[in-house]
Amino acid sequence: MDPIAVADHITGWLKDRCVQSGQRGFVVGVSGGIDSALTSTLCARTGLPTLCAEMAIHQAPGHVQRALEHVAWLQAAHPEVGLQRVDLTPTFDLLAKALPPGATAAVTDLALANTRARLRMTTLYYLAGIHGRLVAGTGNKVEDFGVGFFTKYGDGGVDLSPIADLTKTEVYAVSRALGVPESILRVKPTDGLFGDDRSDEDQIGASYPELEWAMALRERGVDPAGQALTARQREVLAIFDRRHAANRHKMEPVPVCRVPSALKA
Repeated sequence: MDPIAVADHITGWLKDRCVQSGQRGFVVGVSGGIDSALTSTLCARTGLPTLCAEMAIHQAPGHVQRALEHVAWLQAAHPEVGLQRVDLTPTFDLLAKALPPGATAAVTDLALANTRARLRMTTLYYLAGIHGRLVAGTGNKVEDFGVGFFTKYGDGGVDLSPIADLTKTEVYAVSRALGVPESILRVKPTDGLFGDDRSDEDQIGASYPELEWAMALRERGVDPAGQALTARQREVLAIFDRRHAANRHKMEPVPVCRVPSALKA
């Protein structure tokens, strides 16, 4: 893969899409992670106004520091990049207090984690609305189309997805080629939705390279029964298959009940 050629292709695609939509630029939520760093960098490379939104909800200081460092790096090279900081912690706390608890603490924690993502989506669309921008998604291929590791109508609620055809490995390769800060390149991926230090791998049970292997195997239509797989490979494949099946509803259009014409006559 030629990472600069890939970056140029995505940058051109973003600019074309924005011009065709009649909007004036992009809004990107930045978290201090690699996916949002690459997405905001690609948007900035279009030369169109790009607003980076840092939306803390009980966020670890390190996450915020990396996000701000990245935005400062972007602004040094791209004058059209802006920063909007929105502290959503008080709003989240009020909402969490008003909502009824789930059947178990684990169920409640997961529902509230997804609520964080949906509050951020709402904020991004507010900012997009007042500035005439498109909301650029930050999901990669494995998250969006492999295991569905995103919040429906949260970080999955976007206008366009510039890096959704890149695996995590490819995201790192393009990011390195574009000079994304080392502090972001070396940090362990995390969604930051639980207010602790759990990583994506901790939650999923497999690393991104492992998931990429499983996804490639399924895309090629290879029957694993005839393969000499290790115990770990079989475990990873089972994790991928289970999550892909459980989260398929996130990857497909919302089902629409088609009423027969005869019933409407």
